[in-house]
Amino acid sequence: MTKDTLYVGLDTDKKLVAVSVAEPGRSGEVRDWGTVSNTPEALGRALRRIGQDGRRLEVCYEAGPCGFGIYRRLNRMEGVSCAVVAPSLIPRRAGDRVKTNRRDARMLAKLLRAGELVAVWVPDAAHEAMRDLVRARGAAVADVGRCRQRIAAFLLRQEIGYAGKPWTKKHRAWLGGLAFDHAAQRLMFGELLVALDQAAARRDRLTEHIGELVGSWSLAWLVTALQALRGYRLVHAASLAAEIGDPRRFASPRQLMAYLGLVPSEWSTGERVLRGRLTKTGNKRARKVLIEAAWTYARPAKRAAPPAPAAIAAIAEKARHRLSRRYRQLTAKGKRPPVAICAVARESLGFIWAIARAAGPKPPNPIA
Repeated sequence: MTKDTLYVGLDTDKKLVAVSVAEPGRSGEVRDWGTVSNTPEALGRALRRIGQDGRRLEVCYEAGPCGFGIYRRLNRMEGVSCAVVAPSLIPRRAGDRVKTNRRDARMLAKLLRAGELVAVWVPDAAHEAMRDLVRARGAAVADVGRCRQRIAAFLLRQEIGYAGKPWTKKHRAWLGGLAFDHAAQRLMFGELLVALDQAAARRDRLTEHIGELVGSWSLAWLVTALQALRGYRLVHAASLAAEIGDPRRFASPRQLMAYLGLVPSEWSTGERVLRGRLTKTGNKRARKVLIEAAWTYARPAKRAAPPAPAAIAAIAEKARHRLSRRYRQLTAKGKRPPVAICAVARESLGFIWAIARAAGPKPPNPIA
């Protein structure tokens, strides 16, 4: 903390930004500067006025729907350093029952001055674009699931069943041949099938787009290397890389496990140690990918792993033996399969971290 620095807290929404300023020092003044429009011009003018005496500005705002555009613009300004902070890690008083944008901005300024805020990792614009594409495919997959559920619920009400495996080409042809007594039902069911086909087509198009663009991405090497592991074909590998970035930015696999919420919660005091469920903090999309991939270790391998460099292939082979054995050991001890799979997913992060270190170019500076 230096005397020539001002600490600025921003509370953002889609229209307005509340601005508060904290003077340096434990007893420095904290004042509400005002509210400005959430536009690049208005926010830039406000910060230039705050720092017009030549003092350096440290600025922060909470991660949220406004994205990282403010972060990128402010860090391009001379004399301004901006951070995006994790909302879930902001200290809050238990008895505080009043929340306004002005009070939130003031709280952010004070906590930034005290060094009590945790900044989130901010991807570059190209990485964020790829992540948007991967998330769009995830939304399309969810749309397909909802369309299928509506069709299945309607057929259940009509007491119509299918004897074979559902949602195959044969099943789709069977659905198209169903007849109903009432015109309203025929029209409604036809619309359900059209919605299903459209959602499936959108999912397939987005999958193709990922395959086309991943080769020019800065993390293409990671996507290729991850596919040596079981459960990680192109989409899963691209999804995990898009959500967590380069795993080598973590100093150890344990940090990566904690970052994704795959470590147990704990309430311990004195000699009493009590551990509970997984914390489930951090990126839930990345956790979903890890859990889905971990289920492959509960079953025998159906296909050979794609060719990979010797170092990466050795890590993947070690992961195959260890994680499969880990699942069998836990279920033999009476652990429920979902619990065993979470343990497998957590351990798989160690192999993912090792593969990234073996495959990647010069690593970034790890998080301390």
